[in-house]
Amino acid sequence: MAPKETLTITDNRTGKTYEIPITHGAIRALDLRQIKVSEDDFGLMTYDPAFMNTAYCQSRITFIDGEKGILWYRGYPIEQLAEKSTYLETAYLLLHGELPTRSQYEEFVYIITHHTMVHENIRKFMDGFRYDAHPMGMLLGTVGALSTFYPEAKNIFDPKIREIQIHRLIAKIPTIAAFAYRHGIGMPYSYPDNDLSYTGNFLNMMFKMTELKYRPNPVLERALDVLFILHADHEQNCSTNAMRTVGSSHVDPYSAVAAAIAALYGPLHGGANEEVLKMLTQIGSKNRVPEFIKLVKAGESRLMGFGHRVYKSYDPRAKIIKKIADEVFEVTGRNPLLDIALELERIALEDDYFVTRKLYPNVDFYSGIIYQAMGFPVDMFPVLFAIARTVGWLAQWEEMLLDKEQKISRPRQIYIGPQKRDYVPIAARS
Repeated sequence: MAPKETLTITDNRTGKTYEIPITHGAIRALDLRQIKVSEDDFGLMTYDPAFMNTAYCQSRITFIDGEKGILWYRGYPIEQLAEKSTYLETAYLLLHGELPTRSQYEEFVYIITHHTMVHENIRKFMDGFRYDAHPMGMLLGTVGALSTFYPEAKNIFDPKIREIQIHRLIAKIPTIAAFAYRHGIGMPYSYPDNDLSYTGNFLNMMFKMTELKYRPNPVLERALDVLFILHADHEQNCSTNAMRTVGSSHVDPYSAVAAAIAALYGPLHGGANEEVLKMLTQIGSKNRVPEFIKLVKAGESRLMGFGHRVYKSYDPRAKIIKKIADEVFEVTGRNPLLDIALELERIALEDDYFVTRKLYPNVDFYSGIIYQAMGFPVDMFPVLFAIARTVGWLAQWEEMLLDKEQKISRPRQIYIGPQKRDYVPIAARS
């Protein structure tokens, strides 16, 4: 007889037994509410700080197997997409569930390319930031402000209006990001060039100087495209959770994306590759790596760029980035921090201390070194992450909106504060 797809629970407080259905390897938390000590009991809840073992949605977008080091977008392995696809083709896949036909792809590229300009008042809005404003803060504020330029965006259940906002966000965020960079260095803004690719145009808006026509280096253009593919989505991470949670209130997508950007701004999320660069700079040379490893094992230093909440083997994205690093350095010259990183990885992967703890390089370990070699300042690293991740946020947002099981997010709590007590006038308080 085939085993039943159920979980049998015996409540030792009452002696009662309950049978809970198991679907897709999970039980529904609400099924636990029937487990009560008395009729006026609220019912059993689960306590799970930071969602360590709680699935709060069903999704068809991204699959991760952290034990095996697997990452798929809509079923396609990340290795195949990084090798054969483009960022905009991958974006189409994430949004629509299937790879586009040639005509669908060309139409999608055309639409995104012709939405890259921003309203001149946006440019003036950005001029209001201080000269030393962090570009991620500028991106956060400006994307939030876009909702005032497109008030129809609040009609989130109109498929056509929703599609237009998705196209606008994917197209305009690189423009806003590049403007934030130029603002910080006191350079005039470089406007979009519709003759260039998505990443080529971003490089144009970042680095164009006095030349009449900016032509990106094809190696760097492709490398950035691959990096954007690798960062396009990553299941239910902190910023995606923010996008879904804020979006569940049925706010417009610009406000929801601003919330996701805010979550990504944190050093534990989008700022991790900056921390890797700081660590490598602090180590200083290959010869000092063994000494640094000893400090890490003694608990006196932290090994940044190793380990991941999900991956318990080598992050598949890190393997791909490591390969494209050599191509980038042939153009830019070798970043001296790379030799320190390679030696650090070699020693750590041969040390039982790290191997038994399943600490392997993650996507942040090499990405910062490549970005730095390409000329991006450190404070632009989380902005680059945000550009790439925008399509993932939007795909997750739309999936959440169309999921009939989803309601406004409102987690439960376990109250451990004081019980009812009476107010004491201030003169009578000791």
